[in-house]
Amino acid sequence: MADGQKLTGLRRVLRSSRVSYAAFRHGLRHDVAIKEVCLGAAVLVVLSALLPVTMLEHLVLVLSPMLVVLVEFVNSAIESAVDRISEEQHPLSGLAKDYANVAVVIAVLMLALSWVVIGGPILLRWLRGV
Repeated sequence: MADGQKLTGLRRVLRSSRVSYAAFRHGLRHDVAIKEVCLGAAVLVVLSALLPVTMLEHLVLVLSPMLVVLVEFVNSAIESAVDRISEEQHPLSGLAKDYANVAVVIAVLMLALSWVVIGGPILLRWLRGV
């Protein structure tokens, strides 16, 4: 490909997919937080399939852990970029990392709320033997 020439169409999509897959694998291998949220998401997606819920409720139960995974990848990207710029302590670097961490916490709270509201009544029925 000549300098300055951009990939378009299917070639761009295929290249982007390969790069994304490689980044996903790298995150799973080298980032503990990404590994943990991916494992948790996988468990919750399987558990969601076992629950007697509507399709819309199932969608919420699946999308909420996917959101946590997404935000954790963005958090890790921000941390990597900040660390690339400088390893020295700086208030703005710390603030960027803290803001990214808050986003992860909010996503986890959204997941918890979704699962409590949708899965909570089902769990209570199971525990009561109804």
